[in-house]
Amino acid sequence: MAIRTDVVRLYRQVHTWTGILTGLILFVCFYAGALTMFKEPLERWITPPVAVTPATLDRAEDLVAATRALRPEVRDFTLAVEPALAGEAPLRLTWTEERFDPAPWAATLAPDGSVAVEQLNPSGIGLLVDFLHRTVGIPGDLDIGTTVTGIASALYVVALVSGVIILLPSLVKDFLILRVTRNVKRLWLDAHNVLGLISLPFHLVIALSAVVFGLHDHIYDTLDRVVYGGQMRAVAAASSPFRTVSKDMGPAGMLPPKEFLTRVHSLAPGFQPVSLEYHDAGTGAATVRVWGYDPRYLVRREGFVLMGAVDGRIIDTEYMPGHQNGWSATVSAFFALHFGSFGGGIVRWSYFLLGLAGAALFYTGNLLWIESRRRTERQAKGRSIVGPVEQSRTTRLLGAGTVGVCLGCVAGLSLTIAAGKWLSGLVDDLHAWHWGIYYAVFLGACAWAFFRGASRAGVELLWASAVATAAIPATSLLGLVMPGLWLSDGLIGVDLVALAGGLVFAAMARGAERRALSGPRDSVWASPVERSDSEMGVQPLAHPAE
Repeated sequence: MAIRTDVVRLYRQVHTWTGILTGLILFVCFYAGALTMFKEPLERWITPPVAVTPATLDRAEDLVAATRALRPEVRDFTLAVEPALAGEAPLRLTWTEERFDPAPWAATLAPDGSVAVEQLNPSGIGLLVDFLHRTVGIPGDLDIGTTVTGIASALYVVALVSGVIILLPSLVKDFLILRVTRNVKRLWLDAHNVLGLISLPFHLVIALSAVVFGLHDHIYDTLDRVVYGGQMRAVAAASSPFRTVSKDMGPAGMLPPKEFLTRVHSLAPGFQPVSLEYHDAGTGAATVRVWGYDPRYLVRREGFVLMGAVDGRIIDTEYMPGHQNGWSATVSAFFALHFGSFGGGIVRWSYFLLGLAGAALFYTGNLLWIESRRRTERQAKGRSIVGPVEQSRTTRLLGAGTVGVCLGCVAGLSLTIAAGKWLSGLVDDLHAWHWGIYYAVFLGACAWAFFRGASRAGVELLWASAVATAAIPATSLLGLVMPGLWLSDGLIGVDLVALAGGLVFAAMARGAERRALSGPRDSVWASPVERSDSEMGVQPLAHPAE
């Protein structure tokens, strides 16, 4: 396809600058997002094994009644169904004191009928990767982080469109070509283009949906003024599934939990319940949302049916798979495509690999731009096309920032996962320790990168990432011989993936080391010794990497 050269040049500049402005943010979002696909196995990998008493839902009614008698102020709680019936967790009620509470409360039933209430101390690794994915780790109010990622996602859409336009003139000739030659830069560019083209549909879905997730408050505010004339809140209330629930807060009995499951099965035999979420329990307005999934339909994560807790009537099925209208089903499909909550293990693994490939796309994009600056800066200073160039301060800082942020994120997440098993049972707030370890490693890596420079820190932080990632399977191996550690049953996949990741980072460290020693001497990635040679007059001839 023929496109004018000046048009391609314009879109190349747009693609470059949108990528440079958002690449580091999107790297963290994609790397952490890939891990969110397996956050439950990661939580179980860190959690010490416990003997679980086989549960039966017949006792769930006693548990609800006893908990209500002991803690009558707790009216909103959740009864987990799936893990209890699978024998993976005891039958218990859980509730939180705020929206994102890392330490929820739980009530379990003893054989004598008494209730034990305790505050749980989950590993929190799932919450950590989820927050990093949504907020890129910006501390403070959640809305600030999601707004930043929303803006980055909007620029990301622009980068995707401009990148496709750049490739159009050579798309047929160079489609999916990976030229493995001495020209390292050509190889990186081919790898960047191949990754981008193969995963383009995935990236478009993720980018567009992330814009909506990150900027939804601003989008709603705009819609409220432009479309609904300030009446959007009333419109939303009229479409809420709770719109017909009575306001009766007087005391009232509730049906047994098994009765809700029976009625849901009659309504939708293919629906597989996961949990029962009670609201205003013990009152005439009590409701139960039966959460679950149906593998035949696309849903956000799980769908639900809303029922009256007192009489068991079906109140609303708007969010239940297979019972939604066209608009709701479309919105649910949109969410499902972002979260990969369909298709089982195949889709989950695909999203995991595509997420890692996306992170690699942003990393290689920054490396390519930094390397391209050599020619630009040489020409800007009117020097010979084959002569040495002094790297600008901006290029050096961007190189250091790229390796510091990207590899700091990798090393920080790997180390805090491995540390979770070592610290479990030894510290009171494991969730806080996870955050502390991640930030310490991440900020330390960034500081190290700016202190040592991109070339040396790139190699050293790649080795650090390899060691931190390999620490995950190493911890499991030590669990065979060391008291206090353990080998997590059925989670060998966590160790194998981490082992593969450690080997990949080690190979990248070896490659970066060779590049620093034998690549172009005036590159920002060259070792300082080699750079000194060039500054002393050793002529760096045009290198294949250029």
